[in-house]
Amino acid sequence: MNDREQYTPGPARGAEVRKDGEKWTLILVRELRHAPEKVWQALTDPAQLCDWAPFDADASLGTAGTAVKLTTVGAPTPHVTETTVTRADAPRVLEYNWGHFDVRWELEAVGGGTRLTLWHNIDRRFISMGAAGWHICLDVLDRLLGEVPIGRMVAGDAIKFGGWKQLNAEYATQFGVEPPEWPPNAPKG
Repeated sequence: MNDREQYTPGPARGAEVRKDGEKWTLILVRELRHAPEKVWQALTDPAQLCDWAPFDADASLGTAGTAVKLTTVGAPTPHVTETTVTRADAPRVLEYNWGHFDVRWELEAVGGGTRLTLWHNIDRRFISMGAAGWHICLDVLDRLLGEVPIGRMVAGDAIKFGGWKQLNAEYATQFGVEPPEWPPNAPKG
């Protein structure tokens, strides 16, 4: 059995939602065992993003003002977001827009590792799905940086993964929302 087959996500944790009318922001905090500089590289380098993130980037996200195309992986139809990095203060803060939603990463040195905080505006109907997806992505990132990669698990691959449904339900309960049916129009029961 390989590392991917043995992977089981931990419980839904380290997340909150800030609500401002229809605008909801997912805040997900994760303690990583790796230095901020190493985590920064994984957040900005296209060669590393393709190993863990839910999108591919055609250029580095490490410099403010850089125009980048982000291609969502596993979308039913091709979805490319043309964005500009709005803030890149290495290795502390990274901001850009993905799919018309703001993304902000904050990195804080803690002991020998990093407290990584993600701020992501997500359509409130899909906030628990977003939390579950990012939870798995950050698990994959942590293993990648620890040199025990398990491969990117996003979109359909993540949804088919047994732990995703549980995470989606746990985050929905935490946030006080109903977990969305996925895929849409799926038979119930």
